[in-house]
Amino acid sequence: MNNKNLLSRLAVGSFLLLQVHWALSYDPAAYKDPHYVDGRTSMVHLFEWKFKDIAEECERFLGPMGFAGVQVSPINENLLIPGRPWYERYQPMSYEIITRSGNEDEFADMVKRCNKVGVRIYVDAVINHMTMGAQATAVGTGGSTAEPAKRLFPGVPYGPSDFNAPCTIANYQNGTEVRDCDLAGLQDLNQGKEYVREKIVEFFNRAIDHGIAGFRIDAAKHMWPGDLEIIYGRTKNLRSDVFGENKRPFIFQEVIDVSGNEGVKKCQYNDLGDVIEFSFGIQIGSFFRGWEDLSHLQHWGFSDRGLLPSNDVVVMVDNHDNQRGHGAGGDAILNYKNPRLYKMAVAFMLAHPYGHTRVMSSFDFSDPSQGPPADSNGDIISPDPITGNVASGADANACGHGWVCEHRWSQIYGMVGFRNVVQNETLVNWWSNGQNQIAFSRGNRGFAAFNGQYGVDLEQELQTGLPAGDYCDVISGRKVNGKCTGKTVKVNNDGKAYIEILKDEADGALVIHAETKL
Repeated sequence: MNNKNLLSRLAVGSFLLLQVHWALSYDPAAYKDPHYVDGRTSMVHLFEWKFKDIAEECERFLGPMGFAGVQVSPINENLLIPGRPWYERYQPMSYEIITRSGNEDEFADMVKRCNKVGVRIYVDAVINHMTMGAQATAVGTGGSTAEPAKRLFPGVPYGPSDFNAPCTIANYQNGTEVRDCDLAGLQDLNQGKEYVREKIVEFFNRAIDHGIAGFRIDAAKHMWPGDLEIIYGRTKNLRSDVFGENKRPFIFQEVIDVSGNEGVKKCQYNDLGDVIEFSFGIQIGSFFRGWEDLSHLQHWGFSDRGLLPSNDVVVMVDNHDNQRGHGAGGDAILNYKNPRLYKMAVAFMLAHPYGHTRVMSSFDFSDPSQGPPADSNGDIISPDPITGNVASGADANACGHGWVCEHRWSQIYGMVGFRNVVQNETLVNWWSNGQNQIAFSRGNRGFAAFNGQYGVDLEQELQTGLPAGDYCDVISGRKVNGKCTGKTVKVNNDGKAYIEILKDEADGALVIHAETKL
């Protein structure tokens, strides 16, 4: 055997030993911790916000109101598409940190400022593919160029050998096809190639160096679990000066599996990290649209209905895809355009103990492809929320300039506070009218009631589980200087209270917790 062959075999042997080591040492639980600051429980997706605006929002609102984290839109250079649709962010040109949201210095500043006020940052990572392959030449947000038709991306650089052989996904029952063929014409990277893994890990590590807490993995369904395990396992630990020693990044993966009969299953990925549970939003939307009685939610999330275990999932009522009719869910999905039902659904999500919760914060759209509010040059126009001391009663609902800012709706940020207060308390004192009026407690720390019964008042004495006293409803108002700006609920010595949600009220929920006691 010549020296060249010997070295080659030694290299292969070393690589196989590394594979075995990763398999033995990979601890899925290490990737399921979102690393929230103590007492915080929920993240928000600030879809298409600029880095400097996110930093300011962390300081003036998210931190003070108890939000735990922010999922940001993809940070790496993307293709410039005429008309600047939102989905251009999901067509990578390189792994340089430069988009319409800002450059790497602005990203670093945002992460630092948000961490300082207890708000973690999670990067939406697009690593399954590069841009679509039809165009001969392409230009990115950082000025890099590519020849997608030839699979040449010098900004990374990637060449033809870094991609899977061209093919189209035609059969979603074929798991190999789903993972190895082009998704909607996007050039499918081969994560089984060592070089591709190295470039992805370099990108991840650069983001980790700036102090982020984890990653949303876009299109995880279209990549092999074994390849992802190696990539996740090779990333650096999170910064010890921010998170402590030996902490791994929080991983939550996009695996759309709602029918249960496709070739790729979500249960093939929850041993790597968390999975985004798309069935959650579909089921919640169906309940609050009245397609199924709310009374059937009594044991929901703990038994059947095809949901993954609670600690394995990130949950949401809607996201940037399905609120536009993309992905899964169709008409079941609720969004800001159905405000009364949407606020009820989000309130239930935040009141119920299932999963890691993520709130959506949108911009207004009439065209599903429409990008964020922008000027004539395509530059994003910043949200213009009302500033002021929210805790002292300033209105925080308005965002202006075409931004919806659901996270600033009092009914939603009030429920983020509720979840922070109840923490891991069990769901008890369930009540329903057998149809669409329900209520429950979270231990002795919180109580929530919902009236989804069209045309019928909810007027009932119910067990709240709370100590006696007067409490402020966080849906209709908030506690300000010891007084309530909305409904007040009187809890008697036996823990019971008269609960009223009238059929014609603007909101269909009533929620109190220990820290709203007057």
